[in-house]
Amino acid sequence: MDSWRKIKQSFSFCIYFVVLSHHGTKSFEQATAEGDIIIGGLFPIHESVNVTVNYDGSENQICDRFSTANLVQSLIMVQALEEINQKQELGNLTLGYLILDSCGDVTTALRKIPSFMKGNCNTSAQQSSPVLAVIGGYYSEIAIAVTRLLNLEYIPEISYGATSGLLSDKTRFPSFMRTVPQDDHQARAISEILDNNGWTWVGVLTTDGEYGRYITERLWYYTNQKGICFAFTSVLPDDLNDYSLGKSIESTVKTIIDNENVSVIVSFAKPDHMMYIFQKLLNNPQGTRRVWLASDIWSQSPEILNTKKHTLSDIGTIIGVTFKSGNTTKFERYLDDLNENPNHHKNNPFLSTLHGLTSSEELKTMIYPSAVFSIELAVKAIAQAVEDLCTDRDCKTKRLSPLELRGALRKAKFHMDGKNYSFDPHGDLNAEYDIILWNQTSESLDVHDIVAHYSILQSSLTFISQEGNVTSKCTDSCQPGYSKTSVSGQPHCCYHVLKCLYCNSEKCNPCEKNYYSLKGSSKCLPRKIDFLKWGDVYLIVLLSFTSLGAVLTIVVGIIFLAHWNTPVVRSSVGPISIILLLSLMITFTSVILFGGPPNSYQCQARQVVFGLSFTLCVSCIMVKSFKIVLAFEFDPDTQNVLKKLYKPYLIIAVCMAGQVVIVTTWLVLSPPSTDSEITQDNMKLIFCNEKLIPAFGAMLAYIGLLALICFGVAYKGRKLPDSYNDAKFITFAMLIYFISWIMFGPVYVNVTDKYIPAVEMVVILISAYGILFCQFFTKCYIILCKKEANTEKSSKEYNTINIKKTFKSVKHLKTCKHLSAVL
Repeated sequence: MDSWRKIKQSFSFCIYFVVLSHHGTKSFEQATAEGDIIIGGLFPIHESVNVTVNYDGSENQICDRFSTANLVQSLIMVQALEEINQKQELGNLTLGYLILDSCGDVTTALRKIPSFMKGNCNTSAQQSSPVLAVIGGYYSEIAIAVTRLLNLEYIPEISYGATSGLLSDKTRFPSFMRTVPQDDHQARAISEILDNNGWTWVGVLTTDGEYGRYITERLWYYTNQKGICFAFTSVLPDDLNDYSLGKSIESTVKTIIDNENVSVIVSFAKPDHMMYIFQKLLNNPQGTRRVWLASDIWSQSPEILNTKKHTLSDIGTIIGVTFKSGNTTKFERYLDDLNENPNHHKNNPFLSTLHGLTSSEELKTMIYPSAVFSIELAVKAIAQAVEDLCTDRDCKTKRLSPLELRGALRKAKFHMDGKNYSFDPHGDLNAEYDIILWNQTSESLDVHDIVAHYSILQSSLTFISQEGNVTSKCTDSCQPGYSKTSVSGQPHCCYHVLKCLYCNSEKCNPCEKNYYSLKGSSKCLPRKIDFLKWGDVYLIVLLSFTSLGAVLTIVVGIIFLAHWNTPVVRSSVGPISIILLLSLMITFTSVILFGGPPNSYQCQARQVVFGLSFTLCVSCIMVKSFKIVLAFEFDPDTQNVLKKLYKPYLIIAVCMAGQVVIVTTWLVLSPPSTDSEITQDNMKLIFCNEKLIPAFGAMLAYIGLLALICFGVAYKGRKLPDSYNDAKFITFAMLIYFISWIMFGPVYVNVTDKYIPAVEMVVILISAYGILFCQFFTKCYIILCKKEANTEKSSKEYNTINIKKTFKSVKHLKTCKHLSAVL
């Protein structure tokens, strides 16, 4: 307890401050307390330096912008050191301190650092030992410069706020350590917050210092991976006394106001920067309500908003990223003790810099829980390293060196609040981040409401509570049924939104096979299969006519077979007529193959069966036409030649061979097969694709050529006697065939739905019925209804009379007798 009283006396009387007045501000230079081991502290008690030039060219540097919050942070270090001494955690060793004010300026900090290195308190009393370690500085720009200088004597620096990723490079900064994560983790945490809330169009405020440049670059890296864009990036001078600061603030405020669709602004600026920006924005009549995403540098600085004139709702919503929060209970009791002990207040010039803020309650409002954690943890790390070194050594007589302490710090395993900690190989201590939400109370701002945690090890964001919906996007979200189309010269977050058949926020995606989506829809529906179904009314009608035609063909065949030896059947060339009826039967049957669900075999069979059967049909008619020519030819020499060439079955075989060659070539090269297409009704139409259209055309053309020959021959014999004369009926049948197939071409080409097969079915039926009616119905009528005309006697008499009427010339009488015999 004697040691403790000694430290308390040192605190009351050996703290020495040089107080300079400048425009009502006071400058805190240093505070000291004796101990066996001295720990340095570097805090931005003032946040900037005002430089004036004298007439002789010399400069006066006055620290200004006094920060009560940063002064309170220096007290956190004092309290932590006094607690270790009070509990005698290091045995008979005591910890002292030398705390300097960096004034938030690199040059000022470098001018004061020699005080750590000389072991000089700059007071009337000399320090008993040199500074072995330094806690601070808070800003990365200062920490980078200071650690380079301290490293000349291997003095370790443990920062409680410098977060630049450059400081993790142990080759360049071997003496630097920190109790806060580096900015790469904070940038990732902020990108997760933006992504979690769907904020893809954000503004960024930063500074031109090392901290601002590094964390902005890292944020861009992570947000770019998540499809988040920067609407603007405003860079402010890091030095608060920079001559261009005023213009930069004005330009930044104008940029914020002009970008009305930017509802979220990420800020890496200093607290004073944000105070100036808020003052300007609140004076603007257009309003300033935004979501402000504050980095650790100002996320717990409620003083930036004058709550006497404005409320938090005037500025919008502030979400902050802070370091892990510590337990503030012990430090609050320490502040209460300062308030209750009049001697501290009277003899402690420390508190005289507070501009009259002597109430502990007022000081408590300046406590940053994250600073409590980081600064206490730095003190714990140093104490543990000293304990590790002094376990088997009398450190009072054998002094420690900074190099020894630095090595021990790298290996130290220390604990606080029941958890163990240690520095990683980069000198970093990767604790988690707390995400806070500012709240307006009746008299002040609450900046300690933790709404989420960010785990560095797991790179995950866990919300405790969720804020209301805020939209910050360059373009409205791609709603279901719409797609994004990029805009030239704009970032990928700015795009046109167009309707499409299926949208997945980013682009139009086709539905899976056999699925479809309506325009503007967000889901795919199963696509219905369409073809000429058996239950279709049109197909039923066509199949009815097909069945009727097949039945009539069978009936005609039966009639002919029953009256096989009658003159009518013989004059019709009975065997050829039976082959003709058989071919018609097959033609009617082929019509059935055009209905129902198509398959490859059906597609090949229907055209082949029709082509061959109808070729056989026309070939038989051609044979009958040649017989008429043979009967009609009066020149004996020509007639003898025709008799030799007239081989009915050979003619049929040759005609069929030509068609067989065509269809075989078709089937070998590119046979018909099933195909599908999407109709206007979003149905999948299955149909037979003829593929080799020239082969299909050749098949039909070949039949047409045979029909044309039949027509020409039959037309030549149209004036023969009426009795048993096929010429007129063949001519009429071929006319029906030509008309139907001429109409088929344009219709077949223009019809695109499931009724394409029905078109060909109709044409086939018309052609088949035309031949059936013209070739057989008149003969069946004579056979069944005029039996008296179907006898040998009546046939000869009738023919002779008609021939004489037709050929009255005596010159042709012999030929007429021959014709009568043929008929």
